[in-house]
Amino acid sequence: MKYDFDFRAPLAYWPDFLAAAGTTLGLSLAATVFGFLLGVSCALARTGRKPWLTRLSSVYVEAIRNTPLLVQIFIVYFGLASIGWKVDAFAAATAALVINVGAYTSEIVRAGIESVPKGQIEAAECLGLSRRHLLTHVVLPPAIERVYPALTSQYVLLMLASSITSQISAEELTAAANRIQSETFRSVETYLIVAAAYLVLSMVMRLVFSCASYAAFPRRRRLGTPL
Repeated sequence: MKYDFDFRAPLAYWPDFLAAAGTTLGLSLAATVFGFLLGVSCALARTGRKPWLTRLSSVYVEAIRNTPLLVQIFIVYFGLASIGWKVDAFAAATAALVINVGAYTSEIVRAGIESVPKGQIEAAECLGLSRRHLLTHVVLPPAIERVYPALTSQYVLLMLASSITSQISAEELTAAANRIQSETFRSVETYLIVAAAYLVLSMVMRLVFSCASYAAFPRRRRLGTPL
C-alpha cells in the first residue's frame, strides 16, 4: 500500500494554525499563572496550622488528582450552563485547567515546603519574623527553587493536555486540526503539522522557564547549578 503525502492543502490554512497556537498559548499561560497561585495557596493550607483549611485543601487535591481532566472540563462547562451561568468555551477551558493544575502544583510545592530544614524555620521564628515574612522570605523561595524542574514539566504537560479542551469547541490547535482535516481530507498531514507545532511550543515553554529561572534563582546562576 502506497500513500502520497501532500502538505499543500493543510498548510494553506496556516493562519488558522497560527491563531489556534495563540489560543493554546493563551490557555496555557492563564492556567499556569492562576494554577500556580492556587497550588501555592493550597500547599500552604495543607502545611498550615488550621485543621479545617488542611482538610478542605486535601479534599480538593485528592478529588482533582483522582478524576479525569475531561470529566472536570465537562463539569465546569456544562455545570455552569445548567445553573444559568453561560460562559464561552475558552473561559470554561481556562477554569478547568486552572482547577486541575492547581491540585498538582499543590502537591509539588508541598513537597518543596516539607524539604525546608526545620532548623531554618525555627531560627527565623526566634528572630521574631511574622508568619507572612517567614513564608515569603524563608520557606517559599528555597521550596520553589527545589521543585522548579518538576513545576516546569507539569506546566509543559498542561499545555499538551489543553488539547482535550477541543471537546468543548475551544478553538485551540487540536480543534483547528479536526476542522481542517475534515475540509482537506488530509488527516495524516494535518496531525503531523499539529504534532510539530506542539513540539515547538513545548521547546519554547521550556526555554522561557529556563530563562525565568536565571532571574528567579540568582544563587543557582552564580553556582552554575543546572535546573
